[in-house]
Amino acid sequence: MVKITLNVEGMACQMCEAHINDTVRRDFKVKKVTSSHRKNITEIIAEEPINESALKAAIDATGYQVTGIKTEPYEKKGFSLFGR
Repeated sequence: MVKITLNVEGMACQMCEAHINDTVRRDFKVKKVTSSHRKNITEIIAEEPINESALKAAIDATGYQVTGIKTEPYEKKGFSLFGR
């Protein structure tokens, strides 16, 4: 699993966040995507790495601008009653 963090310029509201999230879900196989217009970021959790240039192109085509991409390994944090 990988976590991809995008710096996205141009988001002004929750509809902008939804527009980006819908684009990512439509064009790529992802587990989860969330965006924040206040932080100017979009976070994506996926099973496999996503082609960064294709991801940037898809978001740029919606009118927003990707200014940075960071990919890192992601491990799901489990909930355990026994880990206390």
